[in-house]
Amino acid sequence: MHCQKYHGHSSNEVMKKKYEDKFLKLLSEHKRDFSYDVLMAYSGGKDSTYTLDLFVNRYNLRVLALTFDNNFISEKSFENIRKVADTLGIDYMIVGPGPKVLKKIFSTAAEEELYSVKTLERASTICTSCIGLVKAIVLRTAIEKDIPFVGFGWSPGQAPVQASVMKTNAALMKTTQKAIYDPLHEIAGDWINPYFVTDEQFSRPEKFPWNIHPLAFLDYNEKKIIARNNEIGWEKPDDTDPNSTNCLLNAYANYVHRDKYGFHPYVWEIANMVRGGSMSREEGLAKIEPPENQELVNHAKQRLQSEGSR
Repeated sequence: MHCQKYHGHSSNEVMKKKYEDKFLKLLSEHKRDFSYDVLMAYSGGKDSTYTLDLFVNRYNLRVLALTFDNNFISEKSFENIRKVADTLGIDYMIVGPGPKVLKKIFSTAAEEELYSVKTLERASTICTSCIGLVKAIVLRTAIEKDIPFVGFGWSPGQAPVQASVMKTNAALMKTTQKAIYDPLHEIAGDWINPYFVTDEQFSRPEKFPWNIHPLAFLDYNEKKIIARNNEIGWEKPDDTDPNSTNCLLNAYANYVHRDKYGFHPYVWEIANMVRGGSMSREEGLAKIEPPENQELVNHAKQRLQSEGSR
């Protein structure tokens, strides 16, 4: 079905230019002289690092980077975050929730189906729980700091170009947030409340930012991305799985998902990238066909079962 909907590379290039032009027009209308232009959801991985560099050096924006510490970020990634922030001259903040509560959330997500069947086609339950918290705290922070744009390093396979420049719809976001908030609140209680947008904030939709993910409307080449990242101080971690360059939990999340449902949770994203020409079929298969590194799986599982943090 997805292949039948695909219209080819040439029409996609026209669409890309359309959305970058749209972003540039918005910048001329909303760029700030007194505050941050964009709040970047910065994981420390390759795609978010490259996106951060684009905001600073291609679009000349003042950026605040926000890193959500899920207690499983590679130490190398923390080092990368500090180096890149220093090189680019940006401000950054790290939000560090309590490891015991995160352990409870991720352990439950490994055992139970918390979200819709449709969600499971695109990501594991563990990753959906984590990124749900990321999106919520990033949106709330942007609203509180009156930042007009929120940036994400989504690959072209994660979100289509049509969604690359989009104003956050408060009413829709309230429904979307509830689908994440309710199961997480059932697990962790009121601890999660400071990470989510409040009813009072939802009542002021004019304060909601634009969502921007430039990798959907710019050329995406993984080798070139890594080469550019190296120039600004980023180095690829050697302790993560093939589908992550920052998270030590990802291998376990993929392992659990594949064991439960019989398919790799990245297959949807990888297939989109292959169809769109951002990745060869061979490169895609290399990311989803091999079994997870058992050492990485066991390490994450043991940390979830331990009482301490990292």
